[in-house]
Amino acid sequence: MSLGLFLAITFAVCVIFDLVIPGQAMYRTWLALIPWFEWLSWPDFFWGLGVSFVYGWYVALVFAPLYNLCAGWGSR
Repeated sequence: MSLGLFLAITFAVCVIFDLVIPGQAMYRTWLALIPWFEWLSWPDFFWGLGVSFVYGWYVALVFAPLYNLCAGWGSR
């Protein structure tokens, strides 16, 4: 959950940064990483928050078991 929240907060900070300094915008990256995302409306903002949170859960669900598996092998 913490990784999901981290990615959602990072997304929100990046959107604010994009609005404040448009010349350094990351919105092209968001368009590539978040399916059905368009720049920028309230529904798209909340969609991006949700997808970022889900990406965090996905990473945690994949890498935590892999880490535990590898850590178990190293302790034998």
